[in-house]
Amino acid sequence: MNGKFFLDTNVIVYCFDQESPGKRKTAFELVERALSSGHGMISYQVVQEFFNVATRKFAKPLSFADCRTYLNRVLSPLCMIFPSIAFYDRGIDIAERHGYSIYDSLIVSAAVDGGCSTLFSEDLQHGHTIWNLTIVNPFTDSA
Repeated sequence: MNGKFFLDTNVIVYCFDQESPGKRKTAFELVERALSSGHGMISYQVVQEFFNVATRKFAKPLSFADCRTYLNRVLSPLCMIFPSIAFYDRGIDIAERHGYSIYDSLIVSAAVDGGCSTLFSEDLQHGHTIWNLTIVNPFTDSA
């Protein structure tokens, strides 16, 4: 294990979830570890998905000012992966071979691009390995 890890959008979203304190605590710990260690990362897609959820689906949606603050303090330092044609091609390959949706496959592709050994996600198959990347659901024991 190289220590690099990728955070799917759901991890970031759970940092704001008042209804699931266990998941919120786990998400905060992962984001803090990502920021403090320098080994955690996200992609442009996670930023876009987070803003969509935060401004439209939160019980109390974030204001644009709050989004900008969170972008500068949390998302920007973690956002290390941006698309290329090879990135999209690998995403299509992952979708075709593993049966994930194209959006989930692009998350996997981003984690592979980042050289990550772990992808933390609630939405993908826990324990599944693609190349040298293992998918881990960090919320399996959270309430």
